[in-house]
Amino acid sequence: MTDFHTGLGKNPANYQPLTPIDFIIRTAYTYPTQTAIIYDDLETNHLTQTWQQTFIRCRQLADGLRKLGIDKNDTVAVMMPNTPAMVESAFGVPMSGAVLCTLNTRLDINALTFCLQHSEAKVLILDSEFSALAEIIDETFPKLIVIHATDSAVDVERFGQLSYEELLASSDCLDNWEMPADEWDAIALNYTSGTTGTPKGVVYHHRGATLNAVSNILDWDMPKHPTYLWTLPLFHCNGWCFPWAIAERAGVNVCLRKMDADLILQLIAKYEVSHYCSAPVVHNMIANGKAEYKAAITHAVKGWVAGAPPSETMLAQMEEMGFDITHVYGLTEAYGPVTVCAEQPEWADLNIVERAQKKSRQGVPSHLMNGFEVFKQGSTELVKADGEEIGELALRGNMIMKGYLKSRKATEAAFADGWFRTGDLGVKYPDGYIKIMDRLKDIIISGGENISSIEVENVLYKMPEILSCAVVAAPNDKWGEVPVAFILIYKGSVLQRNQVIEHCKQHLAGFQVPKHIIFAEIPKTSTGKVQKFELRQAAKSLAHESSKVTPSNK
Repeated sequence: MTDFHTGLGKNPANYQPLTPIDFIIRTAYTYPTQTAIIYDDLETNHLTQTWQQTFIRCRQLADGLRKLGIDKNDTVAVMMPNTPAMVESAFGVPMSGAVLCTLNTRLDINALTFCLQHSEAKVLILDSEFSALAEIIDETFPKLIVIHATDSAVDVERFGQLSYEELLASSDCLDNWEMPADEWDAIALNYTSGTTGTPKGVVYHHRGATLNAVSNILDWDMPKHPTYLWTLPLFHCNGWCFPWAIAERAGVNVCLRKMDADLILQLIAKYEVSHYCSAPVVHNMIANGKAEYKAAITHAVKGWVAGAPPSETMLAQMEEMGFDITHVYGLTEAYGPVTVCAEQPEWADLNIVERAQKKSRQGVPSHLMNGFEVFKQGSTELVKADGEEIGELALRGNMIMKGYLKSRKATEAAFADGWFRTGDLGVKYPDGYIKIMDRLKDIIISGGENISSIEVENVLYKMPEILSCAVVAAPNDKWGEVPVAFILIYKGSVLQRNQVIEHCKQHLAGFQVPKHIIFAEIPKTSTGKVQKFELRQAAKSLAHESSKVTPSNK
């Protein structure tokens, strides 16, 4: 037997740590004049930047940070919309040796304070849009260096020690940056939503970020030079690793400060946007945009949807528009999407509704993900692949977090049996595809029967009057819990409680039909996830009054 190991070790000359920094280096060298960034709000801002220019600015950012005293594994926090500076930070901050902490732009001051304290951030790059927080931050963190990032779209008084452009201008050495010594070095820190407790700091490494970016490309068959519209918040799982994926493909980042359906549609048409990602709420915005803006889009557009299970109705609407939507699934602990509902050739023979039912599933592992399974709760025993037996979704592979910052106990618990348990409940179908039925905490148990809130929501979305909906549990003396539906209807539509009940009775078992209908706004996070914990609280006090509530048509 041949011994392949004798005298053969790791050759330092051949081994280089995996890092997405390599992507911008190669693209800036190979395609220096290709457009990297477009920033156009159709009013005041219009910026175009090449990959060579972007690489220079990223190196200036790295040098500027190092001149401020930033060193290996220091935390640099950023709180910005999807602006060019946010794209540059995805490279410039790691190139300084620091760890990038992208903060949710909807954080209140208490949550923001927690994240800055917990991460021990030394620098905060803060967009002018959030200038109201600057004074409070300065008082709470007197040693924190605040960088003022702005553009002509937001006119406010100067704050912080220096501006973002002044930080870049302070650079006098484009070679004062570094690559990671180890691919397991931290590249980013992302905080979970904290909707049910204290946010957890999820640590990403260079290896995982690289693999996830490449896996995105493979899952989407993304060609060279795509044009990508930033409808997905860049603070959310580092934009699902797409800043790095777009750099690898030498694509175009079309930046977007605010979510506006008219602006989104116009930018898609003007720049022939080929790809975008978002939660279902943004896809719904696009599907219900102005007809003239939609008619102006004559090229192929591909979208990914995640963050919340997409309704079959929304998927069918997007297909009717000619948009090719793919459902992916992931979470903060997994760098964003790590499963994909890969379409099968035979699905082309199905009608739109049948195809949407197939595409609404969370699917199979991404190209570079190792495992995606459904286990019986509290065990490593697989559920039957019959589409009926419910268990907990679990993930395993190279694209799972390094761990939780400052929480060894939580990290060890997360990987106790070699699988990361997601907290999502689902089923596995005979074809191997997996579908979420509900979050573990959102399942409704009524009279001993399990009710999937997602299944009920899908039925509600079949009503054309409903813009948004969410189903939660309310306590009940007889049944333990009963389903309550919160509904927001389209402006100008009319919908009565009895119509909703009758519709549900036609598609659901009696115990699944919502016992209370509440017409109201649906609270969502900035990533499009419904804040069901708020609705559960509201259901407790409002359920018995629901029949008296007048439908909202906002």
